[in-house]
Amino acid sequence: MERQGIVAAGNMLVDHVHQIAQWPERGWLAEIIHSERSTGGAPLNVLLTLAKMHTGLPLQAVGLIGEDSDGDYILAMLDQYHVNRQRVQRTASAPTSMSQVMTDADGQRTFFHAPAANRLLDLPAFDRLDGTMKIFHLGYLLLLDSLDQPDEKFGTRSARLLAQMREQGYETSLDLVSRKGDPRYRPLVLPALRYLDYLVINELEAGEFSGLAMRDGDAPHIPHIQAAASQLLAAGVHKRVVIHCPEGAWGEAAGETGGWVASQPLAREEIVGSVGAGDAFCAGFLYACHERWPLAKSLRLAHACARASLLAANAIDGAKTLDALLAELAE
Repeated sequence: MERQGIVAAGNMLVDHVHQIAQWPERGWLAEIIHSERSTGGAPLNVLLTLAKMHTGLPLQAVGLIGEDSDGDYILAMLDQYHVNRQRVQRTASAPTSMSQVMTDADGQRTFFHAPAANRLLDLPAFDRLDGTMKIFHLGYLLLLDSLDQPDEKFGTRSARLLAQMREQGYETSLDLVSRKGDPRYRPLVLPALRYLDYLVINELEAGEFSGLAMRDGDAPHIPHIQAAASQLLAAGVHKRVVIHCPEGAWGEAAGETGGWVASQPLAREEIVGSVGAGDAFCAGFLYACHERWPLAKSLRLAHACARASLLAANAIDGAKTLDALLAELAE
């Protein structure tokens, strides 16, 4: 019987999202126009987007949260969208991770992040996962302190985890955190690549890994994006590497010719917020990989999911059903 379903694990947090009139100079005041609370982090954003797509796939979350009101909120959201939360553990040693997210009038987001409980998530949390599930997605590398630690055999503990998941029959997927100038990109990413089936990252992360300029003025530097994707695939990723940016995405697959798929542009005034758009892109792409769609079609669905996310202030309110997304693509 073919395995079905997606497990998403890693950073779980609550985003306290604020829309501000403008970014203030240091020491000055900026008005908050609107505030709301939402779930955040790769596993929750991916899983709740998939749940709102009504795909019918089994979905499971794995993570660590505190014994506090933000932790209660995360569990309530998983219950509301019928995501299996049996492997979401709670700790009294740290509060639930959270971010204060400031979104300015141009839709640009700035994060003030408290890692908290996510720092403590480690290998024992992943023992005896549901063996009927198909894809295991981990995010975000460089923001999971215990899993980012060195490992004598595998290079890092996250690489050991991904190796274990592949040995258990999962297809593995990874996302990174965007951190400019972080010297740990290559040391922490390289060991994981050989145990990956899918790598979905943005142009900022690809630039940090490859050392190549991902933009040429205001436009994406597509030859450099292609070169970075080829580097990552050659470094060990087994199936597909995707590098996305607002204008489009480059997909590279083992044994296939890579290609650029442009996104449908949005006017600046149409963008409500960019929080979670990358995770929405990833959710659409993982669904397409689960269903064995061709690469270009997979990227088009991923773009549609990201576009829907940009039309809402938080990470999941803009998510649409799969039927609605397919209807948009058909148009």
